[in-house]
Amino acid sequence: MRTPPDQSPAEALIDLNADLGEGFGRWTLTDDEQLLSVVTSANVACGFHAGDAATMRRVCELAAARGVRIGAQVSYRDLAGFGRRSMDVPAAELAAEVAYQIGALQVFARAAGARVAYVKPHGALYNRVVRDAEQAAAVVEGVLLADRTLPVLGLPGSRLHEAAAEAGLPVVPEAFGDRAYRADGTLVPRGRAGAVVSDPEAVVERSVALARFGVVTADCGSSVAVRARSLCLHGDTPGAVDLARRVRERLTEAGVRVEAFA
Repeated sequence: MRTPPDQSPAEALIDLNADLGEGFGRWTLTDDEQLLSVVTSANVACGFHAGDAATMRRVCELAAARGVRIGAQVSYRDLAGFGRRSMDVPAAELAAEVAYQIGALQVFARAAGARVAYVKPHGALYNRVVRDAEQAAAVVEGVLLADRTLPVLGLPGSRLHEAAAEAGLPVVPEAFGDRAYRADGTLVPRGRAGAVVSDPEAVVERSVALARFGVVTADCGSSVAVRARSLCLHGDTPGAVDLARRVRERLTEAGVRVEAFA
């Protein structure tokens, strides 16, 4: 999983993405309107872990108005568990469900005068396709069913990126300023202590290091190379909007150009 940085500090460039539209009916979780004033890409929940038709439409309209790229955040069918419970879904079924989610978002993106610009798995599916070749291939099959040109956002060196590249899909490596890393470049599972970095200043410092130098400190204390073109800012984190603003401000101060990849 180790990958060397591919950019020098003088040419640092990063996209900021956030998980948005993570509500359902009258229940809301993410401050979509405020986050869309900070990020350059929006991972929109497509109804399987969160989100519904009205929410998807609203977020697409807000994103299009602000020039923020719209991405389909696809998930296992798990509203009760917020898509963070691992599931054994048959490959053919998972491929169809991925295509279904992308297709639903495409309707609302087009209606807003925009388009779905990329795909990113969510939660348990995101972590599963790091190592599970079968599930990764199913996700890629679903993307191909929906649109054979869509970039796939995910962890560098993952099975998902291997399958996407083999299928001719563009791949975009992603990093996390608020998640703990293991020495092999994978994320510490959420169920373990310290998996989520809660100190805002630590999140800011890690984000700048990832964007500018392509490195992060692992849970064991070692420095790990993480090549990334996009940096995720979780929208469901307490104080997410203020934190996102601080991250973007510090990135700019550090000479990092913040720009969408799609």
